[in-house]
Amino acid sequence: MAIKLSLWDRRLILSAIQDAFIKLSPRLEFHNPIMFTVYIAALFTTGLLIHAWINGDPISFNLGITLWLWFTVLFANFAEAMAEGRGKAQATSLRKSRQELPAKKMESNTHTNAKITIVSSASLRKGDTVLVEAGDFIPSDGEVIEGIAFVNESAITGESAPVIRESGGDRSSVTGGTLVISDWVVVRISADPGNTFLDHMIALVEGAKRQKTPNELALTILLTALTLIFLTVCVTLLPFSIYSVNAQQSGHVVSLTVLCALFVCLAPTTIGGLLSAIGIAGMDRMIQANVIATSGRAIEAAGDVDILLLDKTGTITLGNRQATEFIPAPDVSIETLAEAAQLASLADETPEGRSIVILAKEKYGLRGQELSELNASFIPFTAQSRMSGANLPHRQIRKGAVEAIEAYLRNLGASLPDPVRSSAETISRGGGTALVVTEGSTVLGVICLKDIVKGGIRDRFLQLRHMGIKTIMVTGDNPLTAAAIAAEAGVDDFLANATPADKLKLIRTLQTQGHLVAMTGDGTNDAPALAQADVAVAMNTGTQAAKEAGNLIDLDSNPTKLIEVVEIGKQLLMTRGALTTFSISNDIAKYFAILPATFAATYPALDTLNIMKLATPESAILSAVIFNALIIVFLIPLALKGVSYQHVEAARLLRNNVLIYGLGGLIVPFIGIKLIDYLLVSLGLV
Repeated sequence: MAIKLSLWDRRLILSAIQDAFIKLSPRLEFHNPIMFTVYIAALFTTGLLIHAWINGDPISFNLGITLWLWFTVLFANFAEAMAEGRGKAQATSLRKSRQELPAKKMESNTHTNAKITIVSSASLRKGDTVLVEAGDFIPSDGEVIEGIAFVNESAITGESAPVIRESGGDRSSVTGGTLVISDWVVVRISADPGNTFLDHMIALVEGAKRQKTPNELALTILLTALTLIFLTVCVTLLPFSIYSVNAQQSGHVVSLTVLCALFVCLAPTTIGGLLSAIGIAGMDRMIQANVIATSGRAIEAAGDVDILLLDKTGTITLGNRQATEFIPAPDVSIETLAEAAQLASLADETPEGRSIVILAKEKYGLRGQELSELNASFIPFTAQSRMSGANLPHRQIRKGAVEAIEAYLRNLGASLPDPVRSSAETISRGGGTALVVTEGSTVLGVICLKDIVKGGIRDRFLQLRHMGIKTIMVTGDNPLTAAAIAAEAGVDDFLANATPADKLKLIRTLQTQGHLVAMTGDGTNDAPALAQADVAVAMNTGTQAAKEAGNLIDLDSNPTKLIEVVEIGKQLLMTRGALTTFSISNDIAKYFAILPATFAATYPALDTLNIMKLATPESAILSAVIFNALIIVFLIPLALKGVSYQHVEAARLLRNNVLIYGLGGLIVPFIGIKLIDYLLVSLGLV
């Protein structure tokens, strides 16, 4: 789904330049208080320039200052527009996938004999039911209430592999605009037009609903306060300069243009111009990772998460138990057991039943048999009987849960052999589920079903551990099964027999202990815990309730995606901190450049502070203003890409931040301003 654009993509740059001028509207500039003051200063110097031109006064210095103040505003607008550009490209792509589709609206919720009317997807309302068959697009967001089908979700997730969507589980949620490529499903619509998941995604990636996070608001308030302080200082300098000149009967009063330049250089314009771009870029990096962030607060909180709770089924495990082993009874060959298990599972349409047929085929070479040749009648699996089977000439084969088979054998006057019972108990202790296979009253053996832990997840949990994040698996399984799965997956701890209330209680307890808790889940029973967690990552394959409760939606449905989420959160915080450090540090160099030049005419002794040996007061002031504008442009790539995150201690990160961006922010302006001053003098511009 994610649109990959080069940072300096030509279309992106041209669009950002156009948007930079559009953002000159006072209504838009007002949203950034720091740059709004620069905007006012640019308007004021423009008025002074026009006044000087009308009166025939020299205008070259005023013209230079005015132009570069406008460039400062435009460069800040350009940075924000560049950050927004990728989101707009993403939104355009998503809009193409949103189209008005025909829908097969049903008058009842049952597929059989239901009257179907073809309507437009735009006319569907929440609660309507529709039939979607192979080759049909799902007309709107909803829940599968009947049937099972393979769905191509590449338009949303970017992944070409189809996924299973079925009723009655945690894979029942479907998204409008995705394509059913096999079988059929009945979908209950869960959103009105204009309020679908796709609509929300478009609004989010466009930034229309992006709100400033608490840290961003706090930093904005701090920077605004500093700006007001410097504004007050600069305003009071004019009467002070007038008084000093009158008292000394020498020198010149500092000009209003110079005071405007002084204010812009003293105010934290560098970070002020990039702050919004940093926040937008953070959400864009989430989109590039195929994660939709419904809250900027969640991205920031992810950077400080120290505990992760994961639901087991569908999150740590694949979600369906699968057959992994055939264990024959004494004096029974494993091939005999596998063949009988396959026959008994041909009418079992559950994922477990299908996995038994596949295991027999792949491990023992038992190919699918033509049903007509078998001359058999099949007994499908039901939740009531907990068995399935096949009746062949002279053979009656059954497969089912231990308790169900025991009851079946009792009716035949037989019982479960002790070796088979022992095998079943061993499987249970190992976290699996045992199914018993019989032929008549003869017990052939046991099938081992296990929750399959997703591939590579153990290494991912190890990576989380190295990041200082503790992982806790929460499951409704008994402690024995939970312990086995936890050990195999490599989580740090587990909570067994967990109800939705237990998950909620655990999160609240951890939060009262001062922890920042993240939760990943995909089921309706996970929704209360997701709503309580500081960072709630809902799987896209999950239910609508889970997705509505989460503040992050993982389109890839990867439970360890939190690694990327945490890194993006830390990267956002580090980038903001690094650029703030740089901005404050480079102000020191600008003080040495512009303060002596500003008051050289009033206090000639201040020229001793001109340690950079800048040519003239005019060149010093203009050089500082030009550097102040250009540094925003040079820092745009860093603001958009972010400071690279490294798995090191916090103290070392802080030390590196101070050395690189603090010391760098101190040195670079001295070099930059001196170089600009040299060029201005060499070109005869001052």
